[in-house]
Amino acid sequence: MSWLGHLTLDYCLDGDRTTALDRHDGPLRVLQRLYPEGPRVCHHVLVHPPGGIVGGDVLDIQANLAAGTHALITTPGATRFYRSSGPEAVQSLTARVADGARLEWLPLETIAYRSSVATNRMRFELAPGAEMIGWDVLALGLPAAGEAFEQAASPVGSRYTQEIELPGVWLERGTVRADDTALLDSPLGWAGHRVMGTVWLAAGSPLARERREALLDHARQAASAHELAGTAGTTSPHAAVIVLRVLGPRVEPVMQMLAQVWARWRTEAWQIDPVPPRVWRT
Repeated sequence: MSWLGHLTLDYCLDGDRTTALDRHDGPLRVLQRLYPEGPRVCHHVLVHPPGGIVGGDVLDIQANLAAGTHALITTPGATRFYRSSGPEAVQSLTARVADGARLEWLPLETIAYRSSVATNRMRFELAPGAEMIGWDVLALGLPAAGEAFEQAASPVGSRYTQEIELPGVWLERGTVRADDTALLDSPLGWAGHRVMGTVWLAAGSPLARERREALLDHARQAASAHELAGTAGTTSPHAAVIVLRVLGPRVEPVMQMLAQVWARWRTEAWQIDPVPPRVWRT
């Protein structure tokens, strides 16, 4: 039996407070709504009670942020794609961010287990004047536990497809297959690492050159002081987006670097102190 889950999050302003209406169908829902920074920023913790996604499961998240709202969305634990006997498991997110709204999409890591067949899609539609910070951390297998992401005995093999889209600005779509050793082990690919982290700051219109350069500098400074400096890089593929990517042997140092960049960007871009969600410490 496959799980079909749908969650809709609608954010609006009530005075100076970001309020949210959530509607769910199936095993996907809001665990907590918190305001550790005051009423303007709503922290939402999303949970998938079954604990993992298997072949045939389809999870869909729709987030709509009205003008002036600010939402930080995270998860209490890893998203886990388990083995499949053939059908694909799919998780998709579509976020629509209105003028003057801010979104922070900061889930904990995604783990693709051996024999998984999975797709993870993220689409962010930013109006002029909207901004966001997002990240994604992908772990192939469980490197620390010796659980390899390797070719399965079944005909479907093991593969993971990831898509990140900012329409008209940035589209990234790639598939990692367990038998693609040229990608996984080549120095031009994953270089033997099995964890990849991506963090980006994006706007609905081009960032001013001086502001973009300052944000690039902050990301590069954070990366250069980190133990994974040799496998990190920062670029701006479009005037409306800045991206940092890092490879690592384990989730923890990759997540640490991304959190440091997030904190710097939040302070520089929005003049807001970084307030890590409490669930990250539990």
